[in-house]
This record gives sequence, C-alpha cells and structure tokens, in this order.
Amino acid sequence: MSHIPNRRAVLTYFGSLPQQVQSHFACFPELLRLDFPLEVGLSYLFYRVELAHRDTLYCGVVKLHHANATLARKAVQEQHLSRADFKSLFETLFQKQIPGVIAEKLEQAEKVRDRAIHGREPSEATMREAVVDLLDYARVYNAFVHSLAHFQPFGNLQGFHGGRAKGLDNSTTRLLLLGVGFTLA
Repeated sequence: MSHIPNRRAVLTYFGSLPQQVQSHFACFPELLRLDFPLEVGLSYLFYRVELAHRDTLYCGVVKLHHANATLARKAVQEQHLSRADFKSLFETLFQKQIPGVIAEKLEQAEKVRDRAIHGREPSEATMREAVVDLLDYARVYNAFVHSLAHFQPFGNLQGFHGGRAKGLDNSTTRLLLLGVGFTLA
C-alpha cells in the first residue's frame, strides 16, 4: 500500500470501502476520531478479522458441505485457530488456497500487529500502513470468497445459505467436521 500520511487519509480510505466491509468494522472510525492510540484500532480490526475468518469456515462447511448448522457453529467456535490452521481448514473446505497477493496483505499487517502486541512500538506511520493493508485485505478477501461460495464474510451473513435445504444429520456432520480437520469435544 502507498504511504498514508495521517489518520484523515485512513478515514478517507475507510469511506471508500464497500458498505459490507465498513459495516463489519463499524466502530473503527470512531476509534480514530476519538484519538485512541492506533494499537487499539489495530487490535479491534484484528479481532473483527478473526470473527470473519471463523464465519468463513462456518459458512463454508454449512453452505458448501451441508453440515448441521448448530454443530458446525459449535465446532468453529471451539476450534483453536492459529494462522496456519485457518489456512489449512480454508483450503480443505474451499479446495483453493487464498492467493498469495491477498494473503500478503494480511501477513504484512500481522507483522506490525505482532510488533505492537509484543511491546516493540511500531511507528504511527507503520501502523497506519498496517491498518490500510488490513482493510484492503478485507475488501479483496470478500471478493475472493464471494467468487468461490457467494457470501462475503466481512459483512452481513444473513441468508448466506440461500435456502432451506436440510443439513446433514448430527452423526454425519461430526464425521464431516472431523474429516475436514476440526477437533471436536
């Protein structure tokens, strides 16, 4: 991403994003306007990214593989989800890797986040760049997932299933979830 000179430029970029992405990160502009440290804004954005990643897995297993929604939600919520685990589960569910150009946006922001979380104090300019990389990741990731499965994890997921098709029974759903790579209690 190009140089982001100030917080106003971040807000301008945020305003240019699709409405789904803006609504997913609805509290972020206020964090900037209230002059919270960018570490707070970055933490909030990553929290919302984690939610979207879990929603991606949930919607993928329910929509594409007809898993029982209740069991799928429980499995996704209880799953320990490292960065590598998410990528692996995504690839298994969608039969595609997240393209490198998309993943790189997230990885660049993660480097800055990790520095901030571990007390290494990245500069304000570096954090603004990370914020914009993360917001851009949400935009392009939404488009990618929509191309695969016709839903956008950074946004309103109401009606993502697209019908009232009956899901798998509980025992078959458990087998499916285990086969995909979820750990079940």
